Amino acid sequence: MIRKFVGEKRRWKRYKARTARLAAPYGPAVEALERYLMYYAAITKGDVLMSMLEDLADLFEQGAADGTSIRALVGPDPVEFAEEFVQNYSEAQWISKERTRLTKAIDLLAAQES
Repeated sequence: MIRKFVGEKRRWKRYKARTARLAAPYGPAVEALERYLMYYAAITKGDVLMSMLEDLADLFEQGAADGTSIRALVGPDPVEFAEEFVQNYSEAQWISKERTRLTKAIDLLAAQES
């Protein structure tokens, strides 16, 4: 367990170093998206969270290297972009666990009812 925690902490530091090296407007855009994703995504697995953030950094590093504009990367609605982006990691969201728990509870109750 300690190794996992230390590994995630190292990944976090590497990710933060990567995003700190991004020039404006890419670095600040990643920071803004990261903040939103941390609140919106509610990811409960550290490794999945880190994979999501590393993928975000990859996208913006590639965009910066290619000279792609921020609007071309995220589109006209950054909220829509962020919420679609997080769907790729939805299996680790807190709400996914609760959806599963609710479905199982209702299925069990319905089976007992029959």
